[in-house]
Amino acid sequence: MTLPAPDHLSHNNTPAGRPRSAAARVALAVCAVLAFAGFFALGTWQVERRAWKLDLIARVDQRVHAPAAEPPARAAWPQVNAADDEYRHVRVTGTFLHDKETLTQASTRLGAGFWVLTPLRSADGTVVLINRGFVPPEARERTSRAATEAKGEVAVAGLLRITEPKGGFLRKNDPAADRWFSRDVQAIAAARGLDNAAPYFVDAEADPSLSPETADYPVRGLTVIAFPNSHLVYALTWYGLALMVLGGAWFVWRDGQRRARRASGGSGENAAHADTHPRPDARRD
Repeated sequence: MTLPAPDHLSHNNTPAGRPRSAAARVALAVCAVLAFAGFFALGTWQVERRAWKLDLIARVDQRVHAPAAEPPARAAWPQVNAADDEYRHVRVTGTFLHDKETLTQASTRLGAGFWVLTPLRSADGTVVLINRGFVPPEARERTSRAATEAKGEVAVAGLLRITEPKGGFLRKNDPAADRWFSRDVQAIAAARGLDNAAPYFVDAEADPSLSPETADYPVRGLTVIAFPNSHLVYALTWYGLALMVLGGAWFVWRDGQRRARRASGGSGENAAHADTHPRPDARRD
């Protein structure tokens, strides 16, 4: 009769203490390396993005506070872009074409309403759309603000803005119905029959002697210049995840070492017991 060996004599380890196979260890190591590399790369990318954003903010701030200069000439229009030109402080001279103004939907700190975009024709025949400011719904009709329409040649200072094609979020411009959700310069120029229109518009700057709350409509100077800059938080998050991967890898390695020591010690102990304790059913001569 053969009796089962006591638990402390068993040659088999429990699943919780069994050493991992070489294939499992390699797979875990590869996953850890890939995860660490991915998180670290994302963190580094966010650091680079933060440096780019800070440089952009500095350049825009310099443009906004620079003296007003001539806008890009017609020959330079194909090269106009947001990175190099947006928010440049410019001054344009010409005559307003008030009968060709366009209202585009706006949401400002004064509430919801419209931007009043009026073409300004220069002496050389070129046209620049001027954002003359904000009006609430009750002031959308020209007749309600005719007294504020400048006549004759004027000079307008403001910030150069890049066209906003197609429309707003989930809302497409409808030129046929004269519904505009964005300041799409090309589409507005085509709808109003404007030739030689610049590929940008200008946000007219506010009269420093007036506050937006007391100024006549349209209210100028409501341009919002804001660049979200959460890249440092994102970078710390990705680097933190990379450190967590390192911590997890160290924990798994330490657990593997413990399993290996336990397996090695258990095998030796079991072997010693097997030599000194004969099996109960062993036959004696």
